[in-house]
Amino acid sequence: MSEENANVSYYPTDGLSYDPTDSRYWDPQMLSKEIERVFEVCHGCRMCFKFCDSFPNLFSLLDNQYDGDVRRITPADTQNVMDACFQCKLCEVQCPYTPRDEHEFQLDFPKLVHRFKAIQAKGKVKPLRDRVLGDPDSSAQLARASFGMANVMNRVKAHRLFMEKFLGIHRDKLLPDFSASTFEKWASTQGKIKESENSETVLFQTCYVQHNEPQIGRDTLEVLEQNKVECACVKGLKCCGMPAWEQGDLESLRRHAKHNLDCLMPFVENGSKVLAINPTCAMMMRQEYPELLEGEDRQRAVKLAEAVNDPSEYLWNIRNESRFNPNIKSKPDESISYHAPCHLRAQRVGFKGRDLIKKILGAPIKTVMECCGHDGTYAMKVESFEASKRIGQKAFSAMQKNAPIWSTDCPLAALQFEQHAGIKPMHPMSILAKAYRSDGFPNKVIEAEPPNEKKE
Repeated sequence: MSEENANVSYYPTDGLSYDPTDSRYWDPQMLSKEIERVFEVCHGCRMCFKFCDSFPNLFSLLDNQYDGDVRRITPADTQNVMDACFQCKLCEVQCPYTPRDEHEFQLDFPKLVHRFKAIQAKGKVKPLRDRVLGDPDSSAQLARASFGMANVMNRVKAHRLFMEKFLGIHRDKLLPDFSASTFEKWASTQGKIKESENSETVLFQTCYVQHNEPQIGRDTLEVLEQNKVECACVKGLKCCGMPAWEQGDLESLRRHAKHNLDCLMPFVENGSKVLAINPTCAMMMRQEYPELLEGEDRQRAVKLAEAVNDPSEYLWNIRNESRFNPNIKSKPDESISYHAPCHLRAQRVGFKGRDLIKKILGAPIKTVMECCGHDGTYAMKVESFEASKRIGQKAFSAMQKNAPIWSTDCPLAALQFEQHAGIKPMHPMSILAKAYRSDGFPNKVIEAEPPNEKKE
C-alpha cells in the first residue's frame, strides 16, 4: 500500500532513536511509532527480501492478512518479525535510506531490532541459554575445567539431547572444540605479551581464537612477523560483547567493552593500531561501541574505532612498503573459493584477505557473497537451526562449485561450511602462514637467483 493510502509517513517520527543514552530509546510507545514507520518503508521498498526471514515474514503478513496496512500488525506479529533477524547487517548494507548514507528517512533495521530486544531484556532475568551463549569466556572456562570432557560430550547423542531440552541448543549443531590451552597462555610462553604501551599494532585475538582455535592467532602473528609488523599481545582481553548484545543485553556489552577499552586504550593513545581477527569483533569496535557506550567510555570508543583494522586490511595498507614480503615458499596447485563474511561487508573496507591471497600466492580466487546463515548464535538454537541451513544454502552451493580450497575471515562461518558443505575454510592468515612455510602447501616455490650476480 502506498504512503498516501496508508497515511503512514516514511519520515522519522518523534520516536526515532538509535542511541541508548537517549530517554526516547527506552520508551515502548516511541519505539512502536518507529516500528510502524519502518515496516511501512520496508513494505514499500522490498529491496531486502532475500536476506533473513524478517522481511519475507513482514511482507507475507501485509500481503496475505492485512491488505498492506501496517497499522493492523499485532504485537505477536512484530515479535515474529524481530525474532527472525539475526543481525547479519546486510539489509543495512543494501538499504538506500540509512543514517550512514545521510538519507532523510534515517532507517536502520538492525538497530531497530536491537532497540526492540534491549527494551524486552531490560530488568529481566536472562534465560539459562542466553547466559551460556552470551558469555563465551565463562563457558570456555567451564569447558576447560572438564579437561577435555566437554569436547567429548558435545559429540555424545544423549548429552546433546539433554542440551537441546535444557539449553535449547540444537542436537545436530556442530559445536567448536575448546582448546586445552588459551591463545593468551601460548603468547605468554612465547614472550609475546607486552606490558609496554609502545607497539606498531596490538592483536585483539577474539574470544573464539582465545578459546577454540588458537592456531589462527599464531598464524596471524607469523604472517605479521614475515612482513616486519610489530604486534603486541595484551593480557586479559574479553569477548567483544556481540553475543550478549544480540540478545538485547546492553549491560553486559558495556561491561565487556569497558574492560577491553581499559586494556587497549593505553596502546591506542600511543598510536597503535588494533588488529581484530574476527570481522564481527572489528565491526563491534568500529561501529557499535561508539554508539552504544556512554560518557567517557563513548569518547574512548571513538578513538578505538579509528584504530581498528582487520589484519589483512593492515597488511594491504603496507603492500607498497619495502618490508612487505611477497616471497612465499609454497603455494597450492588449486584455485581458492573465498567467502565474504557479512560483518566484513558491513564495515565496507573491502575483502583484503582475499586480495592478499591473490597478490601473494597468485592463486585464482572466486568470491562468494551470500550469507552462510550461522550469524552468531542463530545457527545454534533449536528454533533457528533449520532456518540457518536454508539461508546458507546458496553460499554452500556456490563454494562447492568454485574451488577445492576454501577461505573465509569468519571462524563461525567456517564451522557452518564444515557442517553443511563438507569443507572447513581456512582463515586468510592461515593460508598466508602456510604459504610462507616450505612445507605448507604441496607446490614448492623456488627462489630465482638474483639477476646479474657473478659467480666466483
